[in-house]
Amino acid sequence: MGNAGKKQRSPDAKARVGDKDEAAYLASYKAKDYPRPSVTVDLVVLSILEGELRLLLIKRLAHPFKGRWALPGGFVRVGDGFEDQGEDLEHAALRELAEETGLPEGSIFIEQLYTFGRAYRDPRMRVITVAYYALLRPELAVKVVAGSDASEATWWSLSQPGQPELAFDHQEILERALTRIRGKLDYSDIAFELVPATFTIAELRAVHEVIQATSYDPGNFRRRFNRMLTDGIIEDAPGHRPTSTRPARLYRFRGR
Repeated sequence: MGNAGKKQRSPDAKARVGDKDEAAYLASYKAKDYPRPSVTVDLVVLSILEGELRLLLIKRLAHPFKGRWALPGGFVRVGDGFEDQGEDLEHAALRELAEETGLPEGSIFIEQLYTFGRAYRDPRMRVITVAYYALLRPELAVKVVAGSDASEATWWSLSQPGQPELAFDHQEILERALTRIRGKLDYSDIAFELVPATFTIAELRAVHEVIQATSYDPGNFRRRFNRMLTDGIIEDAPGHRPTSTRPARLYRFRGR
């Protein structure tokens, strides 16, 4: 049978067990003697649809908070010991995002946000969550379907009053994500994750306005846009977008 069916140790694991003293220590180590909190990943998934900043929420099928709206997420898969320690955090986030949206892994921009570890944040047991935020272009957002552990998924508008009461401490996670994104908007390229693959100047300005909940002077924004064009951050794209006045030129983000 050769090596078929055998678990393969990672290179780091092989290096560690190369030390005989360390190998003996690990062989006798009793992980169950130490308290181990569960770890989850939660995702703040945002897109811009119909001119509004929208948040992806799922309705929980099971207790706790059965029937309440919540951020997508789930438990990080852990292994059964030294040779199999389970999945990495980012892989867990990507897997959960794919499972909760029906979109393929790697098609969505994600970034780690913060770790939330307050006691009693989960009524079941001690759970620490590592939160991520994800940004979806509009053409991807409309393809989202509910995952197997949700009764439904919906895009809630963050521009309208009457927001639902979220499960767990997900409101706190959401607010921290919005603060992070608004702070990064003016010095990073994250806005390009919320426009179509090709976009007009007005469409990119609208993304900034929706996220910051403020208006930008069109002339000032155009000058800023022209600097990005000169710096090679964006480039011309084929075609034009019809508008109520005249066709608008299209552009694309060079890093996409």
